[in-house]
Amino acid sequence: MAQIHWTEDGEQRSARWHSESGASLPSRVVVGDDTLTADTAMRLVRKGTVILWRGDHHNARQLLKAMDRRIAKQASRRSRGEVTFAGHRAERTKRATLLGRLVVELEADHSLRLRRAPDVRAAATAAYGEPSGKVIALQELLGVIGAHQWQTKGVPVPGLGESVHPGFGVFSPVRGEYVDLVVDAELDPVPRTAFDLGTGTGVLAVVLARRGVERVVATDINPRAVASATDNIARLGAADRVSVVEADLYPPGRADLVVCNPPWLPGDPTSALEAGIYDPESQMLRGFIDGLAEHLEPGGEGWLVLSDLAERLGLRSRDELLGWVTDAGLQVDDRLDTVPRHERASDAKDALHEARRGEVTSLWRLAPIR
Repeated sequence: MAQIHWTEDGEQRSARWHSESGASLPSRVVVGDDTLTADTAMRLVRKGTVILWRGDHHNARQLLKAMDRRIAKQASRRSRGEVTFAGHRAERTKRATLLGRLVVELEADHSLRLRRAPDVRAAATAAYGEPSGKVIALQELLGVIGAHQWQTKGVPVPGLGESVHPGFGVFSPVRGEYVDLVVDAELDPVPRTAFDLGTGTGVLAVVLARRGVERVVATDINPRAVASATDNIARLGAADRVSVVEADLYPPGRADLVVCNPPWLPGDPTSALEAGIYDPESQMLRGFIDGLAEHLEPGGEGWLVLSDLAERLGLRSRDELLGWVTDAGLQVDDRLDTVPRHERASDAKDALHEARRGEVTSLWRLAPIR
C-alpha cells in the first residue's frame, strides 16, 4: 500500500496515497492553507511538489481555478497556430498532472475535515468502497462529488425516455445520438438473442430488450461498469431479459445480434473513465471485428456504433477500418449516420472544433461475407 509522508506541526505523518489516474507517489509534500497564493502554488507544483490542503474548502476550489487559469494562459501562448490532437492531449495531460498536485485528506470514515467542506462520505464511499483514510487530488474529489450527483439524480436519455444512473468511473451516455441509432435501426425480424459488448451503464442493452430481443447478455471488463449496468437494468425493469457479466469483450456462445460501441479514439487512457474514450491501438474495436463472425448465429449481424472523429483527427483512416472488416471475413450491409448534438460540436473555442463540427456517428451493419 503506497504511503504519502509529510511533516505537520513538527510531527512526521503519513496516509495512504490514492490516484484514479495512476499519478506517481510524490517525493515532496508541503502543507498549504489560506495564505498560499496561486503563483506560489504554481511554482511548487511545477517542481513536482504536492500541496496537502489544510485551509478552507471553498478557498481550495478557488485556488484550483486560479491555477487552472494560469495553466491555460501558458498553454495558449505555446499553441498559437494550428493545434494537433497530440499537442492538445499533451496539454490536457500536463494540466491534469499539475492540478492533481493539490490534494486533500479523507479521514477513516471518508469525511473531509476542512472548514466549509461538504459531507462527502456518501460520494466517496460510492466511488471507493468501504471507508478508509487516504490522500487524493482535490480535482479527483470534485469528480467523485459530481459523479455521485449524476448517480443519484440520473442522466436523461431521450432515446429511452428515462434516465440512467452512471456510477463513478463509468462513462455516461451524455451523447444521445449513438443511443438513437440503436433505437432507430431496423430490426426485421427481431433477433431472439443479442450481445452488448462494453455495456457501460447498460443503456444499449435496455434499448435492445425494449425493442423485443428476448435475451441480451451485456459485458464489460470494468467491475464498476458491471455494477452500474446491473443497477440500471434493474431500475429500468429489464432484468428479466438482460444479464450482465464481467468479461473482456465477448461472452461464451453466439447471438443473433452483436452490438458494440467501442471507445472512438485510439490512444492510452489515463483513468478508468477515459477508457470509455480511448482504445489503446484500437484493441477493442479490432477485437469486436475479428471475433464477430465466430460469435454470430447463422444469418446474424453485428452493429458497430462508431464516430469518425478519429479519421478527422488523422488517427485512423476509413480504408484502415474497412480493411479490418474485410480481413475478418465481413461485409458492410448498410450504414446509418447521424450528427452530434452536444455543445462542443458548435463551440468555436474548442481546440478540436474543425474536426468536431464535421463529425459523423454511424451504425455499421456487418455480416459474414456471403
